Amino acid sequence: MVAGGTAVGVQGASFAHLVDSRRTWYSNRRIIILNAWIVLLLITSSNNGYDGSMMNGLQTLPQWKSAFGYPSGGKLGLLNAIQNIGALAGYPFAPYVSDGIGRRKTVWFGATIMCIATAVQTASQSVGMFIGARFLIGFGLTFAANAAPMLVTEISYPTYRAPLTSLYNSLWYSGSIVAAWTTYGTFKINSTWAWRLPSLLQAIPAVLQFALILFAPESPRWLISKGREAEALQTLAYYHADGNEQDPLVQYEFEEIKAAFQFDRTVASNVGWKSLIATPGNRKRMRIIVALAFFSQWSGNGLVSYYLTEVFDLIGITGSSTQLLINGILQIWNLGWAVFASFMVNRLGRRFLFLTSASLMTLFYMAQAICFSQYTQHRAPAAGHAVIGFIFLFYAAYDLAFTPLIVSYTVEILPYNLRAKGFNIFNFVISLALIFNQYVNPIALGALGWKYYLVYVCWLAVEFVFLWFFLVETKNRTLEETAALFDGEEALEHIAHQAETHEDPSLEKGSGSFTAGNEVSKA
Repeated sequence: MVAGGTAVGVQGASFAHLVDSRRTWYSNRRIIILNAWIVLLLITSSNNGYDGSMMNGLQTLPQWKSAFGYPSGGKLGLLNAIQNIGALAGYPFAPYVSDGIGRRKTVWFGATIMCIATAVQTASQSVGMFIGARFLIGFGLTFAANAAPMLVTEISYPTYRAPLTSLYNSLWYSGSIVAAWTTYGTFKINSTWAWRLPSLLQAIPAVLQFALILFAPESPRWLISKGREAEALQTLAYYHADGNEQDPLVQYEFEEIKAAFQFDRTVASNVGWKSLIATPGNRKRMRIIVALAFFSQWSGNGLVSYYLTEVFDLIGITGSSTQLLINGILQIWNLGWAVFASFMVNRLGRRFLFLTSASLMTLFYMAQAICFSQYTQHRAPAAGHAVIGFIFLFYAAYDLAFTPLIVSYTVEILPYNLRAKGFNIFNFVISLALIFNQYVNPIALGALGWKYYLVYVCWLAVEFVFLWFFLVETKNRTLEETAALFDGEEALEHIAHQAETHEDPSLEKGSGSFTAGNEVSKA
Protein backbone atom coordinates (compact mmCIF):
# COMPACT_ATOMS: atom_id res chain seq x y z
CA MET A 1 0.00 0.00 0.00
CA VAL A 2 1.47 3.35 -1.01
CA ALA A 3 1.03 6.55 0.88
CA GLY A 4 -1.45 7.92 -1.60
CA GLY A 5 -3.84 5.10 -0.83
CA THR A 6 -3.54 2.83 -3.86
CA ALA A 7 -4.94 -0.60 -3.12
CA VAL A 8 -2.76 -3.66 -3.14
CA GLY A 9 -2.85 -6.49 -5.63
CA VAL A 10 -6.20 -8.25 -5.41
CA GLN A 11 -8.99 -7.10 -7.68
CA GLY A 12 -11.60 -4.69 -6.34
CA ALA A 13 -15.33 -5.37 -6.33
CA SER A 14 -14.66 -9.11 -6.78
CA PHE A 15 -18.26 -9.80 -5.75
CA ALA A 16 -19.83 -7.69 -8.51
CA HIS A 17 -20.11 -10.48 -11.07
CA LEU A 18 -21.99 -12.60 -8.52
CA VAL A 19 -24.83 -10.12 -8.03
CA ASP A 20 -28.12 -10.77 -9.77
CA SER A 21 -28.91 -7.52 -11.56
CA ARG A 22 -32.64 -8.18 -11.05
CA ARG A 23 -32.25 -7.70 -7.28
CA THR A 24 -32.59 -3.97 -6.75
CA TRP A 25 -33.67 -2.10 -3.65
CA TYR A 26 -36.97 -1.06 -5.24
CA SER A 27 -38.03 -4.33 -6.95
CA ASN A 28 -36.96 -7.09 -4.56
CA ARG A 29 -39.33 -7.60 -1.63
CA ARG A 30 -36.75 -8.97 0.79
CA ILE A 31 -34.23 -6.21 0.10
CA ILE A 32 -37.04 -3.70 0.70
CA ILE A 33 -37.75 -5.38 4.05
CA LEU A 34 -34.04 -5.42 4.90
CA ASN A 35 -33.73 -1.73 4.10
CA ALA A 36 -36.77 -1.01 6.28
CA TRP A 37 -34.97 -2.66 9.22
CA ILE A 38 -31.91 -0.57 8.38
CA VAL A 39 -34.00 2.63 8.53
CA LEU A 40 -35.01 1.60 12.05
CA LEU A 41 -31.30 1.52 12.90
CA LEU A 42 -30.49 4.78 11.11
CA ILE A 43 -32.87 6.80 13.30
CA THR A 44 -30.43 6.29 16.19
CA SER A 45 -28.43 9.14 14.69
CA SER A 46 -31.60 11.23 14.32
CA ASN A 47 -32.12 10.90 18.07
CA ASN A 48 -28.64 12.28 18.68
CA GLY A 49 -29.29 15.26 16.40
CA TYR A 50 -32.67 15.85 18.02
CA ASP A 51 -31.14 16.10 21.49
CA GLY A 52 -28.63 18.83 20.66
CA SER A 53 -31.11 20.91 18.69
CA MET A 54 -33.81 20.50 21.34
CA MET A 55 -31.53 21.87 24.05
CA ASN A 56 -30.73 24.91 21.91
CA GLY A 57 -34.46 25.46 21.42
CA LEU A 58 -35.38 24.97 25.07
CA GLN A 59 -32.97 27.71 26.11
CA THR A 60 -35.09 30.21 24.18
CA LEU A 61 -38.33 29.17 25.94
CA PRO A 62 -39.26 31.31 28.96
CA GLN A 63 -41.43 28.42 30.20
CA TRP A 64 -38.35 26.17 30.44
CA LYS A 65 -36.14 28.85 31.99
CA SER A 66 -38.70 29.73 34.66
CA ALA A 67 -39.34 26.05 35.48
CA PHE A 68 -35.65 25.52 36.31
CA GLY A 69 -34.81 28.84 37.95
CA TYR A 70 -33.30 30.60 34.93
CA PRO A 71 -30.10 28.51 34.77
CA SER A 72 -26.92 30.31 33.78
CA GLY A 73 -23.18 29.96 34.01
CA GLY A 74 -21.99 26.61 35.29
CA LYS A 75 -25.50 25.20 35.71
CA LEU A 76 -26.40 26.00 32.10
CA GLY A 77 -23.09 24.57 30.93
CA LEU A 78 -23.79 21.37 32.86
CA LEU A 79 -27.27 21.10 31.31
CA ASN A 80 -25.68 21.20 27.85
CA ALA A 81 -22.67 19.01 28.61
CA ILE A 82 -24.33 16.32 30.74
CA GLN A 83 -25.49 14.31 27.73
CA ASN A 84 -21.87 13.99 26.54
CA ILE A 85 -20.80 13.12 30.08
CA GLY A 86 -23.38 10.34 30.12
CA ALA A 87 -22.05 9.13 26.78
CA LEU A 88 -18.51 9.04 28.17
CA ALA A 89 -19.73 6.90 31.07
CA GLY A 90 -21.05 4.31 28.62
CA TYR A 91 -17.95 4.00 26.44
CA PRO A 92 -16.07 1.46 28.61
CA PHE A 93 -18.99 -0.97 28.40
CA ALA A 94 -20.49 -0.50 24.92
CA PRO A 95 -18.08 -2.62 22.82
CA TYR A 96 -18.28 -5.56 25.24
CA VAL A 97 -22.07 -5.49 25.17
CA SER A 98 -22.13 -5.22 21.35
CA ASP A 99 -19.78 -8.17 20.96
CA GLY A 100 -21.28 -10.13 23.86
CA ILE A 101 -25.06 -10.10 23.40
CA GLY A 102 -25.12 -9.01 19.76
CA ARG A 103 -25.72 -5.82 17.79
CA ARG A 104 -29.52 -6.14 17.82
CA LYS A 105 -29.92 -6.65 21.58
CA THR A 106 -27.43 -3.85 22.29
CA VAL A 107 -29.55 -1.39 20.29
CA TRP A 108 -32.59 -2.62 22.22
CA PHE A 109 -30.76 -2.18 25.53
CA GLY A 110 -29.78 1.39 24.64
CA ALA A 111 -33.31 2.18 23.43
CA THR A 112 -34.76 0.85 26.71
CA ILE A 113 -32.56 3.19 28.74
CA MET A 114 -33.48 6.13 26.51
CA CYS A 115 -37.20 5.40 26.85
CA ILE A 116 -36.90 5.50 30.65
CA ALA A 117 -34.70 8.60 30.52
CA THR A 118 -37.02 10.59 28.26
CA ALA A 119 -39.97 9.72 30.52
CA VAL A 120 -38.04 11.08 33.50
CA GLN A 121 -36.97 14.14 31.50
CA THR A 122 -40.56 14.88 30.48
CA ALA A 123 -41.80 14.51 34.06
CA SER A 124 -38.95 16.51 35.64
CA GLN A 125 -39.89 18.63 38.63
CA SER A 126 -36.43 19.99 39.36
CA VAL A 127 -33.25 20.87 37.53
CA GLY A 128 -31.47 17.93 39.20
CA MET A 129 -34.08 15.52 37.86
CA PHE A 130 -33.70 17.01 34.38
CA ILE A 131 -29.90 16.73 34.53
CA GLY A 132 -30.09 13.11 35.70
CA ALA A 133 -32.46 12.24 32.85
CA ARG A 134 -30.15 13.80 30.28
CA PHE A 135 -27.21 11.83 31.69
CA LEU A 136 -29.20 8.63 31.17
CA ILE A 137 -30.10 9.66 27.62
CA GLY A 138 -26.41 10.01 26.79
CA PHE A 139 -25.58 6.75 28.53
CA GLY A 140 -28.23 4.79 26.64
CA LEU A 141 -27.41 6.47 23.35
CA THR A 142 -23.81 5.26 23.62
CA PHE A 143 -24.92 1.62 23.44
CA ALA A 144 -27.35 2.15 20.58
CA ALA A 145 -24.91 4.34 18.66
CA ASN A 146 -22.10 1.80 19.06
CA ALA A 147 -24.14 -1.12 17.72
CA ALA A 148 -26.52 0.44 15.17
CA PRO A 149 -24.05 1.55 12.46
CA MET A 150 -22.13 -1.73 12.79
CA LEU A 151 -25.34 -3.72 12.29
CA VAL A 152 -26.21 -1.56 9.27
CA THR A 153 -22.89 -2.25 7.60
CA GLU A 154 -22.93 -5.96 8.52
CA ILE A 155 -26.41 -6.80 7.19
CA SER A 156 -26.70 -4.49 4.16
CA TYR A 157 -26.92 -5.90 0.68
CA PRO A 158 -23.31 -5.56 -0.59
CA THR A 159 -23.91 -2.95 -3.28
CA TYR A 160 -25.90 -0.73 -0.91
CA ARG A 161 -23.68 -1.10 2.16
CA ALA A 162 -21.61 2.07 1.71
CA PRO A 163 -24.43 4.54 0.95
CA LEU A 164 -26.69 3.13 3.67
CA THR A 165 -23.97 3.26 6.31
CA SER A 166 -23.07 6.77 5.14
CA LEU A 167 -26.68 7.80 5.64
CA TYR A 168 -26.32 6.98 9.35
CA ASN A 169 -24.42 10.11 10.30
CA SER A 170 -26.14 12.19 7.61
CA LEU A 171 -29.50 11.69 9.33
CA TRP A 172 -28.19 13.57 12.38
CA TYR A 173 -29.54 16.65 10.61
CA SER A 174 -33.03 15.14 10.27
CA GLY A 175 -33.35 14.95 14.05
CA SER A 176 -31.94 18.44 14.38
CA ILE A 177 -34.49 19.86 11.95
CA VAL A 178 -37.44 18.14 13.65
CA ALA A 179 -36.37 19.35 17.09
CA ALA A 180 -35.86 22.92 15.90
CA TRP A 181 -39.34 23.14 14.43
CA THR A 182 -40.91 21.29 17.37
CA THR A 183 -39.59 23.80 19.90
CA TYR A 184 -40.61 26.61 17.57
CA GLY A 185 -44.13 25.16 17.37
CA THR A 186 -44.54 24.75 21.15
CA PHE A 187 -43.33 28.26 21.93
CA LYS A 188 -46.87 29.63 22.33
CA ILE A 189 -48.06 26.90 24.72
CA ASN A 190 -48.60 28.81 27.96
CA SER A 191 -47.58 26.00 30.32
CA THR A 192 -44.72 23.63 31.06
CA TRP A 193 -45.87 21.53 28.11
CA ALA A 194 -44.00 24.06 25.97
CA TRP A 195 -40.84 22.16 26.94
CA ARG A 196 -42.32 18.84 28.11
CA LEU A 197 -43.79 18.07 24.68
CA PRO A 198 -40.43 18.33 22.82
CA SER A 199 -38.92 16.20 25.60
CA LEU A 200 -41.64 13.59 25.14
CA LEU A 201 -41.29 13.50 21.35
CA GLN A 202 -37.59 12.75 21.78
CA ALA A 203 -38.62 9.24 22.82
CA ILE A 204 -40.20 8.31 19.46
CA PRO A 205 -37.07 6.74 17.84
CA ALA A 206 -36.25 4.85 21.04
CA VAL A 207 -39.84 3.61 21.44
CA LEU A 208 -39.85 2.32 17.85
CA GLN A 209 -36.54 0.53 18.41
CA PHE A 210 -37.69 -0.88 21.76
CA ALA A 211 -40.83 -2.32 20.15
CA LEU A 212 -39.39 -3.60 16.86
CA ILE A 213 -35.62 -4.09 16.86
CA LEU A 214 -35.63 -7.60 18.33
CA PHE A 215 -37.52 -8.75 15.21
CA ALA A 216 -34.75 -7.40 12.94
CA PRO A 217 -32.02 -9.68 11.53
CA GLU A 218 -28.89 -10.16 13.60
CA SER A 219 -25.45 -9.60 12.08
CA PRO A 220 -24.28 -12.72 10.20
CA ARG A 221 -20.76 -11.84 11.29
CA TRP A 222 -21.75 -11.85 14.96
CA LEU A 223 -23.56 -15.16 14.48
CA ILE A 224 -20.47 -16.73 12.90
CA SER A 225 -18.30 -15.35 15.71
CA LYS A 226 -20.52 -17.28 18.15
CA GLY A 227 -20.37 -20.50 16.13
CA ARG A 228 -23.92 -20.13 14.77
CA GLU A 229 -22.94 -20.58 11.14
CA ALA A 230 -26.22 -22.14 10.01
CA GLU A 231 -28.18 -19.11 11.26
CA ALA A 232 -25.71 -16.75 9.58
CA LEU A 233 -26.05 -18.54 6.25
CA GLN A 234 -29.83 -18.53 6.58
CA THR A 235 -29.86 -14.78 7.27
CA LEU A 236 -27.61 -13.99 4.31
CA ALA A 237 -29.70 -16.18 2.03
CA TYR A 238 -33.06 -14.83 3.18
CA TYR A 239 -32.22 -11.17 2.63
CA HIS A 240 -29.58 -11.31 -0.12
CA ALA A 241 -30.85 -14.16 -2.33
CA ASP A 242 -34.56 -14.78 -1.71
CA GLY A 243 -33.76 -17.68 0.62
CA ASN A 244 -31.41 -19.56 -1.73
CA GLU A 245 -28.46 -20.73 0.40
CA GLN A 246 -26.64 -21.97 -2.71
CA ASP A 247 -26.74 -18.60 -4.43
CA PRO A 248 -23.19 -17.70 -5.61
CA LEU A 249 -23.25 -14.30 -3.88
CA VAL A 250 -24.41 -15.80 -0.58
CA GLN A 251 -21.79 -18.54 -0.74
CA TYR A 252 -19.09 -15.98 -1.54
CA GLU A 253 -20.12 -13.73 1.37
CA PHE A 254 -20.40 -16.66 3.78
CA GLU A 255 -17.00 -18.14 2.92
CA GLU A 256 -15.35 -14.72 2.86
CA ILE A 257 -16.62 -13.89 6.34
CA LYS A 258 -15.34 -17.21 7.68
CA ALA A 259 -11.98 -16.70 5.96
CA ALA A 260 -11.67 -13.23 7.50
CA PHE A 261 -12.35 -14.64 10.96
CA GLN A 262 -9.72 -17.32 10.41
CA PHE A 263 -7.15 -14.76 9.31
CA ASP A 264 -7.88 -12.42 12.22
CA ARG A 265 -7.52 -15.21 14.75
CA THR A 266 -4.49 -17.02 13.34
CA VAL A 267 -2.48 -14.50 11.31
CA ALA A 268 -3.34 -11.01 12.47
CA SER A 269 -4.17 -11.90 16.10
CA ASN A 270 -6.86 -9.22 16.16
CA VAL A 271 -8.19 -9.73 19.68
CA GLY A 272 -8.25 -7.39 22.70
CA TRP A 273 -7.56 -3.69 23.12
CA LYS A 274 -3.79 -4.03 22.76
CA SER A 275 -4.23 -5.43 19.25
CA LEU A 276 -5.54 -2.03 18.10
CA ILE A 277 -1.89 -0.94 17.90
CA ALA A 278 -0.15 -4.33 17.80
CA THR A 279 0.31 -4.68 14.04
CA PRO A 280 1.29 -2.24 11.25
CA GLY A 281 -2.15 -2.67 9.67
CA ASN A 282 -3.97 -1.87 12.89
CA ARG A 283 -1.75 1.13 13.58
CA LYS A 284 -2.62 2.47 10.12
CA ARG A 285 -6.31 1.99 10.92
CA MET A 286 -6.12 3.75 14.28
CA ARG A 287 -4.07 6.63 12.87
CA ILE A 288 -6.79 7.30 10.32
CA ILE A 289 -9.69 6.71 12.72
CA VAL A 290 -8.35 9.02 15.45
CA ALA A 291 -7.54 11.68 12.85
CA LEU A 292 -11.00 11.55 11.27
CA ALA A 293 -12.67 11.74 14.68
CA PHE A 294 -10.63 14.80 15.59
CA PHE A 295 -11.00 16.41 12.15
CA SER A 296 -14.78 16.01 12.31
CA GLN A 297 -14.93 18.44 15.25
CA TRP A 298 -11.93 20.63 14.47
CA SER A 299 -12.46 21.66 10.87
CA GLY A 300 -13.92 25.02 11.81
CA ASN A 301 -17.44 23.66 11.92
CA GLY A 302 -17.58 24.00 15.71
CA LEU A 303 -17.85 27.78 15.50
CA VAL A 304 -21.11 27.60 13.58
CA SER A 305 -22.47 24.44 15.17
CA TYR A 306 -22.28 25.72 18.75
CA TYR A 307 -21.59 29.46 18.63
CA LEU A 308 -23.53 30.67 15.60
CA THR A 309 -25.17 33.46 17.61
CA GLU A 310 -21.76 34.87 18.58
CA VAL A 311 -20.59 34.74 14.95
CA PHE A 312 -23.76 36.51 13.81
CA ASP A 313 -23.32 39.23 16.43
CA LEU A 314 -19.75 39.86 15.28
CA ILE A 315 -20.88 40.48 11.68
CA GLY A 316 -23.83 42.68 12.59
CA ILE A 317 -26.70 40.22 12.22
CA THR A 318 -28.34 40.60 15.63
CA GLY A 319 -32.06 40.00 15.05
CA SER A 320 -33.21 36.80 16.77
CA SER A 321 -35.73 35.94 14.05
CA THR A 322 -33.12 36.38 11.33
CA GLN A 323 -30.61 34.23 13.20
CA LEU A 324 -33.17 31.47 13.74
CA LEU A 325 -34.24 31.57 10.10
CA ILE A 326 -30.66 31.31 8.81
CA ASN A 327 -29.91 28.47 11.22
CA GLY A 328 -33.05 26.58 10.19
CA ILE A 329 -32.27 26.90 6.48
CA LEU A 330 -28.66 25.87 7.12
CA GLN A 331 -29.76 22.58 8.74
CA ILE A 332 -31.93 21.70 5.72
CA TRP A 333 -29.04 22.65 3.40
CA ASN A 334 -26.72 20.36 5.38
CA LEU A 335 -29.11 17.41 5.22
CA GLY A 336 -29.48 17.76 1.46
CA TRP A 337 -25.74 17.78 0.77
CA ALA A 338 -25.00 14.96 3.22
CA VAL A 339 -27.64 12.67 1.70
CA PHE A 340 -26.41 13.50 -1.81
CA ALA A 341 -22.84 12.61 -0.83
CA SER A 342 -24.02 9.35 0.78
CA PHE A 343 -25.33 8.12 -2.55
CA MET A 344 -22.15 9.18 -4.36
CA VAL A 345 -19.80 7.13 -2.17
CA ASN A 346 -19.38 4.18 -4.53
CA ARG A 347 -19.51 6.28 -7.67
CA LEU A 348 -16.89 8.89 -6.68
CA GLY A 349 -14.89 7.04 -4.01
CA ARG A 350 -13.84 7.93 -0.48
CA ARG A 351 -10.54 9.62 -1.32
CA PHE A 352 -12.12 11.89 -3.92
CA LEU A 353 -14.86 13.01 -1.53
CA PHE A 354 -12.51 13.54 1.43
CA LEU A 355 -9.88 15.43 -0.59
CA THR A 356 -12.50 17.55 -2.36
CA SER A 357 -14.12 18.30 0.99
CA ALA A 358 -10.85 19.32 2.68
CA SER A 359 -9.67 21.50 -0.21
CA LEU A 360 -13.01 23.33 -0.57
CA MET A 361 -13.32 23.82 3.20
CA THR A 362 -9.88 25.44 3.21
CA LEU A 363 -10.88 27.76 0.35
CA PHE A 364 -14.24 28.77 1.81
CA TYR A 365 -12.86 29.26 5.33
CA MET A 366 -10.20 31.53 3.92
CA ALA A 367 -12.95 33.48 2.15
CA GLN A 368 -14.85 33.76 5.44
CA ALA A 369 -11.74 35.13 7.15
CA ILE A 370 -11.25 37.75 4.43
CA CYS A 371 -14.87 38.89 4.53
CA PHE A 372 -14.85 38.87 8.34
CA SER A 373 -11.77 41.10 8.41
CA GLN A 374 -13.35 43.48 5.89
CA TYR A 375 -16.46 43.79 8.03
CA THR A 376 -14.37 44.37 11.17
CA GLN A 377 -12.39 47.14 9.48
CA HIS A 378 -15.10 48.86 7.41
CA ARG A 379 -18.43 47.72 8.94
CA ALA A 380 -19.73 47.07 5.45
CA PRO A 381 -22.99 45.06 5.58
CA ALA A 382 -22.12 43.38 2.27
CA ALA A 383 -19.03 41.83 3.87
CA GLY A 384 -21.16 40.45 6.72
CA HIS A 385 -23.64 38.98 4.25
CA ALA A 386 -20.76 37.44 2.30
CA VAL A 387 -19.66 35.64 5.48
CA ILE A 388 -23.10 34.00 5.61
CA GLY A 389 -22.81 32.92 1.99
CA PHE A 390 -19.42 31.35 2.58
CA ILE A 391 -20.70 29.60 5.72
CA PHE A 392 -23.24 27.83 3.52
CA LEU A 393 -20.57 26.93 0.94
CA PHE A 394 -18.23 25.75 3.70
CA TYR A 395 -20.89 23.41 5.08
CA ALA A 396 -21.66 22.03 1.62
CA ALA A 397 -17.96 21.13 1.42
CA TYR A 398 -17.97 19.69 4.95
CA ASP A 399 -21.05 17.58 4.16
CA LEU A 400 -19.39 15.99 1.13
CA ALA A 401 -17.28 13.78 3.39
CA PHE A 402 -17.13 14.65 7.07
CA THR A 403 -20.84 14.18 7.71
CA PRO A 404 -21.56 10.95 5.79
CA LEU A 405 -18.20 9.18 5.66
CA ILE A 406 -16.58 9.38 9.07
CA VAL A 407 -18.82 6.65 10.51
CA SER A 408 -19.10 4.44 7.42
CA TYR A 409 -15.36 4.61 6.67
CA THR A 410 -14.44 3.83 10.28
CA VAL A 411 -16.60 0.72 10.58
CA GLU A 412 -15.64 -0.64 7.16
CA ILE A 413 -11.86 -0.49 7.63
CA LEU A 414 -11.99 -2.34 10.96
CA PRO A 415 -12.01 -6.17 10.95
CA TYR A 416 -14.92 -7.74 12.80
CA ASN A 417 -13.00 -8.67 15.97
CA LEU A 418 -11.89 -5.06 16.42
CA ARG A 419 -14.91 -3.26 14.99
CA ALA A 420 -16.76 -2.57 18.23
CA LYS A 421 -13.62 -1.53 20.13
CA GLY A 422 -12.21 0.58 17.29
CA PHE A 423 -15.53 2.31 16.71
CA ASN A 424 -15.74 2.99 20.44
CA ILE A 425 -12.34 4.70 20.30
CA PHE A 426 -13.64 6.79 17.39
CA ASN A 427 -16.68 7.95 19.40
CA PHE A 428 -14.55 8.58 22.49
CA VAL A 429 -12.14 10.84 20.57
CA ILE A 430 -15.10 12.74 19.11
CA SER A 431 -16.48 13.36 22.60
CA LEU A 432 -13.11 14.58 23.88
CA ALA A 433 -12.62 16.84 20.85
CA LEU A 434 -16.17 18.14 21.22
CA ILE A 435 -15.82 18.97 24.91
CA PHE A 436 -12.48 20.70 24.30
CA ASN A 437 -13.95 22.48 21.30
CA GLN A 438 -16.90 23.83 23.29
CA TYR A 439 -14.60 25.47 25.82
CA VAL A 440 -11.80 26.76 23.57
CA ASN A 441 -13.77 28.28 20.69
CA PRO A 442 -15.69 31.00 22.57
CA ILE A 443 -12.55 32.09 24.44
CA ALA A 444 -10.42 32.22 21.30
CA LEU A 445 -13.13 33.89 19.23
CA GLY A 446 -13.61 36.57 21.88
CA ALA A 447 -9.85 37.20 22.15
CA LEU A 448 -8.86 37.04 18.46
CA GLY A 449 -12.03 37.83 16.54
CA TRP A 450 -11.69 37.21 12.80
CA LYS A 451 -7.99 36.31 13.19
CA TYR A 452 -9.07 33.07 14.88
CA TYR A 453 -10.33 31.97 11.47
CA LEU A 454 -6.74 31.95 10.20
CA VAL A 455 -5.89 29.21 12.71
CA TYR A 456 -8.52 26.98 11.13
CA VAL A 457 -7.39 27.86 7.60
CA CYS A 458 -3.91 26.58 8.41
CA TRP A 459 -5.29 23.52 10.20
CA LEU A 460 -7.56 22.64 7.26
CA ALA A 461 -4.49 22.68 4.99
CA VAL A 462 -2.82 20.22 7.39
CA GLU A 463 -5.91 17.98 7.19
CA PHE A 464 -5.70 17.93 3.39
CA VAL A 465 -2.05 16.86 3.50
CA PHE A 466 -2.80 14.10 6.00
CA LEU A 467 -5.71 12.78 3.95
CA TRP A 468 -3.65 12.85 0.76
CA PHE A 469 -0.90 10.68 2.21
CA PHE A 470 -2.78 8.33 4.52
CA LEU A 471 -6.39 7.83 3.41
CA VAL A 472 -6.90 4.51 1.61
CA GLU A 473 -9.48 4.10 -1.15
CA THR A 474 -12.03 1.37 -0.37
CA LYS A 475 -14.55 1.86 -3.18
CA ASN A 476 -16.61 -1.12 -4.39
CA ARG A 477 -15.23 -3.82 -2.11
CA THR A 478 -16.93 -6.18 0.27
CA LEU A 479 -16.67 -5.47 3.98
CA GLU A 480 -14.05 -8.19 4.47
CA GLU A 481 -11.97 -7.05 1.48
CA THR A 482 -12.07 -3.48 2.74
CA ALA A 483 -10.85 -4.40 6.21
CA ALA A 484 -8.13 -6.65 4.78
CA LEU A 485 -6.66 -3.83 2.66
CA PHE A 486 -4.73 -2.64 5.70
CA ASP A 487 -3.15 -6.01 6.41
CA GLY A 488 -1.37 -6.34 3.07
CA GLU A 489 -1.54 -8.69 0.12
CA GLU A 490 -1.38 -11.82 2.27
CA ALA A 491 -4.68 -10.98 3.96
CA LEU A 492 -6.42 -9.99 0.73
CA GLU A 493 -5.22 -13.04 -1.15
CA HIS A 494 -6.12 -15.40 1.70
CA ILE A 495 -9.64 -14.07 2.07
CA ALA A 496 -10.30 -13.79 -1.66
CA HIS A 497 -8.92 -17.27 -2.35
CA GLN A 498 -10.98 -18.89 0.40
CA ALA A 499 -14.15 -17.20 -0.83
CA GLU A 500 -13.58 -17.82 -4.54
CA THR A 501 -12.87 -21.52 -4.11
CA HIS A 502 -16.50 -21.90 -3.04
CA GLU A 503 -17.98 -20.03 -5.99
CA ASP A 504 -20.35 -21.81 -8.35
CA PRO A 505 -18.06 -22.91 -11.20
CA SER A 506 -20.96 -22.79 -13.63
CA LEU A 507 -21.29 -19.05 -13.14
CA GLU A 508 -19.60 -17.20 -15.94
CA LYS A 509 -17.64 -14.23 -14.63
CA GLY A 510 -18.48 -10.94 -16.18
CA SER A 511 -22.00 -12.02 -17.18
CA GLY A 512 -24.85 -9.61 -16.87
CA SER A 513 -24.82 -5.84 -16.98
CA PHE A 514 -24.25 -5.16 -13.28
CA THR A 515 -21.64 -2.72 -12.07
CA ALA A 516 -21.53 -1.90 -8.39
CA GLY A 517 -21.10 1.82 -8.82
CA ASN A 518 -23.99 2.25 -11.24
CA GLU A 519 -26.39 0.11 -9.25
CA VAL A 520 -25.94 2.11 -6.08
CA SER A 521 -26.98 5.30 -7.83
CA LYS A 522 -30.52 3.93 -8.03
CA ALA A 523 -30.81 3.79 -4.24
